[in-house]
Amino acid sequence: MSEAVLQTQGLRRAFTQGDATIEVLRGIDLSVAPGEIVALLGPSGSGKSTLLQAVGLLEGGFEGSIRIAGVEVAKLESHERTLTRRDKLGFVYQFHHLLPDFDATENVVLPQLIQNATHADARARAEALLTALGLGHRLTHRPSQLSGGEQQRVAVARALANRPALVLADEPTGNLDEKTADIVLAEFLRLVRGEGAAALIATHNERLAAKMDRVVRLHEGLLEETA
Repeated sequence: MSEAVLQTQGLRRAFTQGDATIEVLRGIDLSVAPGEIVALLGPSGSGKSTLLQAVGLLEGGFEGSIRIAGVEVAKLESHERTLTRRDKLGFVYQFHHLLPDFDATENVVLPQLIQNATHADARARAEALLTALGLGHRLTHRPSQLSGGEQQRVAVARALANRPALVLADEPTGNLDEKTADIVLAEFLRLVRGEGAAALIATHNERLAAKMDRVVRLHEGLLEETA
């Protein structure tokens, strides 16, 4: 059996508000297998984003173990955490966060250049990903010239540009209407599977979660498997 792409054990996060301590994560044990797409289900405020920030190495203050592609990353130094994010992880957010002064292709090229790809290889990869997402005719359009769904497709391509082992997505279709959300999610899942990546996708939408390989529900700081 292949080693898990993501494995957490006893992951905890608490916040202090005045005299009160709020335990958002109370010992999360989670495993995501290679190529598996897992929905992280829960209402707003349940801690989904906090969990993604932990496994995405975006914020400190957590207790417990986080292993990515077999490497314990929870206690890495800042530089090593940055390299792990660059080389092993891809991120998609509810809002696309594209660079407004760069066109669709350039937004997907840039993370590859940071990983020391040649410009020619980065552009070829970007164009292939965008074309696979139905944006072959929009390669030179800037974000302001793209619809919301098109912008989010560019964000998906950018997340996959460096061939991450694990894609983390936080309500990736939450800012889209239902029809567009269905289309973008279907393309997202198809491309992630085609790339052989694993994914952990946070959502509050039960219908969208049902389209993924497995569903886990965050409830009162703990995870519950959903049949």
